[in-house]
Amino acid sequence: MDRGRRLGKYSVGVGDRFAHQAKAQLQACIEARENGVDIEPVWNKSNREHLIIGSEPSSVRQAADAAVKALGWKKPYYCDADHITAETVGRYFGACDFFTMDVAEFIGQAAPAAEIERFVERHGELKGRIELPNADGAIEITSEKLRETAHKFLAAVKRAGVVYRAIEKAKGAGAFISEVSMDETDRAQSPAELLIILAAIADEGIPVETIAPKFSGRFNKGVDYMGDAGQFEREMALDVAAIALAVRQYGLPENLKLSIHSGSDKFSIYPAIHATMKRFDAGVHLKTAGTTWLEELIGLAEAGGDGLALAKEVYAEAVAHREELCAPYAAVIDIDAAKLPSAAEVRSWSSEQYTSALRHVEGAAAYNPSLRQLLHVGFKIAAKMGRRYLDLLEANEAVIAKNVTENLYRRHIAPVFPGANGDAVTERRAQEWLPTEKA
Repeated sequence: MDRGRRLGKYSVGVGDRFAHQAKAQLQACIEARENGVDIEPVWNKSNREHLIIGSEPSSVRQAADAAVKALGWKKPYYCDADHITAETVGRYFGACDFFTMDVAEFIGQAAPAAEIERFVERHGELKGRIELPNADGAIEITSEKLRETAHKFLAAVKRAGVVYRAIEKAKGAGAFISEVSMDETDRAQSPAELLIILAAIADEGIPVETIAPKFSGRFNKGVDYMGDAGQFEREMALDVAAIALAVRQYGLPENLKLSIHSGSDKFSIYPAIHATMKRFDAGVHLKTAGTTWLEELIGLAEAGGDGLALAKEVYAEAVAHREELCAPYAAVIDIDAAKLPSAAEVRSWSSEQYTSALRHVEGAAAYNPSLRQLLHVGFKIAAKMGRRYLDLLEANEAVIAKNVTENLYRRHIAPVFPGANGDAVTERRAQEWLPTEKA
């Protein structure tokens, strides 16, 4: 099937650490279609995750292709080389048709002074007060701000250009989707900075279709957004307006949209995302990576028996190796060790106690965000179990798949994406975003 090479208005990035839940994830997109919302699935797995698990990019492609065939999916779908760099991109050429070029580490590294000055001189149109279409406000860019922003971001954009041209050489122009990611850095980019960055991306000749800036607030792995949801909504509105201006002014792809990239469960800002998309008739790429692995654990615990025993073993090993597991994710987790139950306590838990502590239900008495974050980064434990873990996934496929589909559709897709026939569903979820326990 021709998967297409122009990303649709709505897309969702789904992670599948162990390449066993692609059908369950695709089923969530099928349910969205049945409610009138067309969403393109993008299976993403970072180089870091491949290295931790010992998997190859081809495993993501094989799982996605098999799911599409099994469920008769006829719409576009993609496999994302997530968070790749110039050093790591080569191993993804064969399997991927979506490339997230992560250049956050180059932010703040100054480009040559002459290049900065040429950029400032070339973009005099960015100086002064700029009215953003349909936004409640404008942005002001002084000569100093333009030069300062170029100093901070130009080298990163040029690095994205290096990566893009390597992909283009290998795959051909128009044969893949390009995303530029700048979210894993220490400070949020303002809408003015985003507009300047987009001008630089256009200069670099990158046909970017999604851009992942860093927003204000904290986006931790596995738990809810921490910050001012109203401020996020104001930022997002200005960013969407800045993108619309950049598309018209610099000839960037007309389907260019924001990628809400950071974190995994961003429930408290889903109403803001939904409202902004409707206000501007804008698309979005929503990444939910990491939650599927937790739904596997929840499904195993629900299944009881050997599944519950293994879920408890994973937790015991994660507690014992907490510092090692958390080190690569230190910037995106906040675990209170005092709130982690002991391995002995968890060994005494029932299925309901385990799943209630792990399932993300804000306000539920048993929900434990510290435990959830630890297990979120603890997939290395399951990877070391090898076939023992995978065999239990396969033996308990039905209960796990139900959890995966329900989590992706009910907690992520339904509250975010506007749609014609399903808009009543998404509006209700946007107003009542708080996930609820299963009946």
